Amino acid sequence: MTSQPSRSPSVRDAFIRLMKDLGIDTVFGNPGSTELPMFRQFPADMRYVLGLQESVVVGMADGYAQATKGAALVNLHSAVGVGHAMGNIFTAYKNQTPLIITAGQQARSILPFDPYLFSAQSTDLPKPYVKWACEPARAADVPIALARAYYMAMQAPRGPVFLSIPADDWEAETDWVVPRSVSQSIGPEPTLLSRLSHDLGKANNIALITGAGVARDGAIRRAVRLAEQYQAAVYSAPMSARCGFPERHTLFMGFLPPMREKIVAQLQRYDFILVLGAPAFTYHIEGAGPHIPLGATCWQIIDDPNIAAWTPTGHTIVSSIDLALDALLAINASSDQPRSAPPARAKPPQPLATSPMSAAFVLSVLDQVRGKNDVIVEESPSTRTTMQQYLPMEGEDHFYTMASGGLGWGMPAAVGVALGRKKLGLAGSVIALIGDGSAMYAIQALHSAAELGLPIIFLIMNNRRYAALQEFAPVFGYAPDEKPVGTDLSGIDFVRLAEAQGVQAARLDNPDELSSSLLAALSAEGPYLLEVVIA
Repeated sequence: MTSQPSRSPSVRDAFIRLMKDLGIDTVFGNPGSTELPMFRQFPADMRYVLGLQESVVVGMADGYAQATKGAALVNLHSAVGVGHAMGNIFTAYKNQTPLIITAGQQARSILPFDPYLFSAQSTDLPKPYVKWACEPARAADVPIALARAYYMAMQAPRGPVFLSIPADDWEAETDWVVPRSVSQSIGPEPTLLSRLSHDLGKANNIALITGAGVARDGAIRRAVRLAEQYQAAVYSAPMSARCGFPERHTLFMGFLPPMREKIVAQLQRYDFILVLGAPAFTYHIEGAGPHIPLGATCWQIIDDPNIAAWTPTGHTIVSSIDLALDALLAINASSDQPRSAPPARAKPPQPLATSPMSAAFVLSVLDQVRGKNDVIVEESPSTRTTMQQYLPMEGEDHFYTMASGGLGWGMPAAVGVALGRKKLGLAGSVIALIGDGSAMYAIQALHSAAELGLPIIFLIMNNRRYAALQEFAPVFGYAPDEKPVGTDLSGIDFVRLAEAQGVQAARLDNPDELSSSLLAALSAEGPYLLEVVIA
């Protein structure tokens, strides 16, 4: 731990010292006037990562925190900056990403006069999508508020927290804050775990449903052991933001859709369903009828007590996934039922090289050329189902997407993931699989990628429309040939947008050149944008 001088430190000195003691050496921000005092004499051994818009800043911090598995610090500009960032704050909340979000506030002495660029109700602005929000009552309380924010962000279920800090607080005197050891995990209740083990042992046909919590808790190998022990068929939970099970494994059966009736139909053959690290009943449209097949038993392990409370059926153990699986695997469960492996998942047909290219063809070729250490960050909703068929993920650190459904996260998150992996010394490139519509929500992320010189390929899947909306329209009564207004895109030159921000770029519409173009992009020095025209 850093030695502590005897003099009374300033709030700035104590805040920066505590950041370092907590292992936080990077700040993601877009500077504003009320934040300038925080960064006076900014330490040379810390890094400020500039984002050109506040939502980009939060997206980068989200990817960085997920990749490094620690809390990231974000600095925003008063009410306006928080407002700009709210979309990705919502996504960080849904992703359960530990972020410490700080925002500048006007000086305390002029707050009674509603000054320019102040936040009238600063702690209410980001709610309910932060775990905790605070504007310290005294300047001297700012460092200890940072400590509390860190512990809360890192406690299960993890998530963003918020601190509003008046501009004149940084020069005030305070005390040093010494970090404490605070538990970040939740252990399972033994009685419920014993009941779960008993029910597992009696089941005939078991379905294991894995979600992002398995990846967040580093529990994929444990999930594989459990599935193999019981010869369970494994499915990915609807809309899962991470890979919860190796998708090439023979027990992996595919992805559940976010529709009640279709989930029940897909699970019809199973008499026992165990959900790990996911709200299993994530729906996108309204439905009716039971949530699981009639006669089936359902158990869930989740670290979020709120999800446990609203889960509509079955039994729930509130626990960190790794601790619960360790305990479950340690129990010698009796089994009265001999089990054989479920039928293997059917392979999709090999896509043809057409012009324009299909998304299936592009992703199948990408699967062939990507390296074993390459990581996918995805925000291309219209190609996600195709990606699940043709671009299988290997494990917990190979795939990231947004759990919120909100656009504008993927490009900056790819920057954060790449920066986090660089800090950890991990090999491989980050492949940002981005739709053309999604790209325009956070195109400024290219500037940060160029400034940092990160190994990222931005693969823009350009179908010249908001395809996900057009394809989803029939659910809401649109005729098959009826196109929703405002869903066509045209005339966007992604190559010029990238080059203007310092990123190498190319446009491709010839399927014969796809493999070589992808390999060139993956071997490029620094970031590279490849715009691929698809049908």
